[in-house]
Amino acid sequence: MRITTKSRYATRMVLDIALHGQKGPVPISDIAQRQGISEKYLEKLINELKKAGLITSRRGVGGGHALARPASRITAGDIVRALEKNETLAPCSDCGECTAAGQCMTRGIWIEAAQAMMDKLDSVSIQDLLNDARGQ
Repeated sequence: MRITTKSRYATRMVLDIALHGQKGPVPISDIAQRQGISEKYLEKLINELKKAGLITSRRGVGGGHALARPASRITAGDIVRALEKNETLAPCSDCGECTAAGQCMTRGIWIEAAQAMMDKLDSVSIQDLLNDARGQ
């Protein structure tokens, strides 16, 4: 699995919302300005995060985006799963890309490595990242 720009930017956006959303929804324009990411790109990511149940949105005056659940209950793994379509490190899992998957002697290590990476991402919450940034 390759962690793409989508996952990295989405994680930055969720952290920004967690940090600045205590008083209400955070406008996407504010996130874009602070993070140096275009609003248009962030809107695409917001839609994926909303589908995954990680972000809620409110339109109109005072509108913006908020976490759908506490920062302690959203993990980096949740965000990556929402944005990446494939959790494999190599095309030799069950996706059907590799024709040698059935007899490949290295297949197991790639599957285990991908699982270890997802386990690590699942062990880190947005709250953990906020605490690290604050030196707590």
